[in-house]
Order: sequence, then C-alpha cells, then structure tokens
Amino acid sequence: MNRQNRRRLSLRNLPCGELREDDLLDPRDFARPDRGKRPLDRKTQQLCRQVMEVLSLALGEDAREEMLLELSVVAVTAAPDAGQLLVLVTPLSGDAPLDSEEVLDCLRRSEGRLRAAVAAGITRKRAPRLLFQFLPFVARGSGA
Repeated sequence: MNRQNRRRLSLRNLPCGELREDDLLDPRDFARPDRGKRPLDRKTQQLCRQVMEVLSLALGEDAREEMLLELSVVAVTAAPDAGQLLVLVTPLSGDAPLDSEEVLDCLRRSEGRLRAAVAAGITRKRAPRLLFQFLPFVARGSGA
C-alpha cells in the first residue's frame, strides 16, 4: 500500500473527533534526518581537501598578485554541492590589516588562474566553480 492510499485510509478511519496538524504525518518521517541537509559524502570531502591543498600552493606561487602571497586557505566546503566550492581565506599574519574588498577583488581577478590550478591538481571532468570569502585575521591563543 503506498503512502497516498494509507493517508486516504487514515482519513476515513479517524479514531478521534478532531483532526490535528500531526495526525496525518508518517511516524517514520520523524526519525529521518532532514533531507535538505544531507551530510557531505566521502568523495566531496576528499575533493574539498584536495582543492584546499592545491589552492594553498597556488596562492603562495602567484607572483602576479602580491596580495595573494599574504593569504592562507582556512577551509573549503561544498556550496551546495561539489560543482561549486566555498573557499575561506584569511591573512597569514595580523601585522598589516587587509581590506576585505581589495582582497576579494584580487581573488576575483585571479579566479581563472586559481581554477586552472585546481583543474590541473584534481582528477575530475569539470573543475568546480570557486566562491571566495575573506575572514579577518584572528589571533590564536596558546591554549594555556
């Protein structure tokens, strides 16, 4: 019996006099994780790690844009899937504060070269689109 037939049957045989908002819900749906928030699969996580390594090297080797030499890749995540990746960058040190607009502008100018480096460094049919987000420098404590 499919789900629609079950719901029709349950509408006919209501044991109570009034219908509430959760009366027609399948109890198995309560135990399922949210379908909109799927966990990343192993291959997507592997791709994100590879892209992070490639971009870390590419930022350090790009002599055309001096500002890129001062950046570090913090994380790469799928946004919303492996076809588009969100790259979080931050300054290497907090000595000279960087303007976020200038950094993002520099990253947009270098996006083609960075994406080409990613395409050369990973094994995929299509290189993912890269979205950049700049995080200001946050000093890390000693943990004591």
